[in-house]
Amino acid sequence: MYSRMNAKYLVRLCSTGKATFYRPCRFYSNRNILKLYERGMFQDMFPDTSAQEIVDLLNKSPQCVYAGFDPTAESLHVGNLLVLMNLLHWQRSGHQVIALIGGATGLIGDPSHRLSERVEMNKLLVEDNVRSIMNNIQTLFENHKKFLWNDKQGKLKPVILVNNIKWYSNLNVIDFVRTVGKWFRLGSMLSRSSVQSRLNSDTGMSFTEFTYQVFQAYDWLHLLKNYDCRFQIGGNDQMGNINSGHDLIFRSTHEKVYGLTLPLITTEGGQKFGKSSGNAVWLSKHKSSSFQLYQFFIRSKDADVEQLLKFFTFLSLGEIKDLMQKHVEHPEKREAQRILAEQVTLLVHGEDGLEAARRTTAVLYDNSIESLAKMTANDLIQVFDGAPVIEILPEPGITAYDLAIKAKCFKTDKDAMRIMAAGGFSINQQKITNISEVITPGIHVLPNNLTLIRVGKKNYHIVKWLA
Repeated sequence: MYSRMNAKYLVRLCSTGKATFYRPCRFYSNRNILKLYERGMFQDMFPDTSAQEIVDLLNKSPQCVYAGFDPTAESLHVGNLLVLMNLLHWQRSGHQVIALIGGATGLIGDPSHRLSERVEMNKLLVEDNVRSIMNNIQTLFENHKKFLWNDKQGKLKPVILVNNIKWYSNLNVIDFVRTVGKWFRLGSMLSRSSVQSRLNSDTGMSFTEFTYQVFQAYDWLHLLKNYDCRFQIGGNDQMGNINSGHDLIFRSTHEKVYGLTLPLITTEGGQKFGKSSGNAVWLSKHKSSSFQLYQFFIRSKDADVEQLLKFFTFLSLGEIKDLMQKHVEHPEKREAQRILAEQVTLLVHGEDGLEAARRTTAVLYDNSIESLAKMTANDLIQVFDGAPVIEILPEPGITAYDLAIKAKCFKTDKDAMRIMAAGGFSINQQKITNISEVITPGIHVLPNNLTLIRVGKKNYHIVKWLA
């Protein structure tokens, strides 16, 4: 069913039997992507006097835009998600999107906002990371098309994935220095904030890191020549690298290109999300489960949720305003956080991932045995990270006490009897105080042949019953 929100926006409530979710259906007839300023998704532009030029160019014909991702880990994380959302808005507006994975620049290391040089990465590890990150991006764009885009809105131009190692592998270093290096001015390169902060530090900066801006600049020149790519987007810590690309292109070709920076997603204390900060929530399901991603957003503060809805959903500003009005009236329902979490989880992990996150939430917070029964052993292991997994052969007449001992839930028999009698022992989220209670299939042993034991508030044990 469809409900009219305003003249330009529609929202579809989709139900597939597995999940129900909001499906924004905006008709992007306007190619002016600078409208994203209204959502706070752009921070600066370069050149800073080119706004009208950009608007005219965008409205004249579809354009090409790129963003770069260095393979410093095997997955992208929430800190990268705003850039990906921005690229999706470009795609929805009819433009061609390129995601560049830095198989070459990842070997050098971006010095931006770093206090010391990155640890040198093994080439084989970088290659594995490139493949994994390409899969991250491809999956996200496919989920967007499948779950958050209506084909009646028009045909999306598929994202182009490129690895910059392909054009650097065959470049001769002398030819590169002669033909590309001659366009760079040391004064400009030294003035970059990423360079200055390191030059004045105790660690200094190596020549390797100093050349990073040269390679990122050349990436843009290569994409301009091969894809007519005139736009680059990146976090606001990339402005220096974007400037270098603009300068190289202007000096060597006299073509006009434009850079747009995005705000960085930070913690409450202002720390940038990322691998080196140790606070990353990953986009790969192998690194962070759909439940972990879901919970990251559902725990958003009331003061932040409106901006996060603008950043990470395709709901219109009008829809967000209406949602926030309802949220203010009943903040205890956390409806805004729920929709935010569902939209992001659907985009990153798809319908199955969203449903798994909902099931896990129901198990942990609603004590839902039905949801627990639908989970696999791998689901439980991901959710209860660190919980021991014990395989047990079923025996007739086994009691709750016997199970606790077999699962090694207590250090001593005395501890077992004392804690169980006090109500500190649960099976499948139900307290067990009778140590002689017989373990029964369908109650204590779920249809998935699993049992979840909890001792106290946080100590979990996963039992797999062997057939």
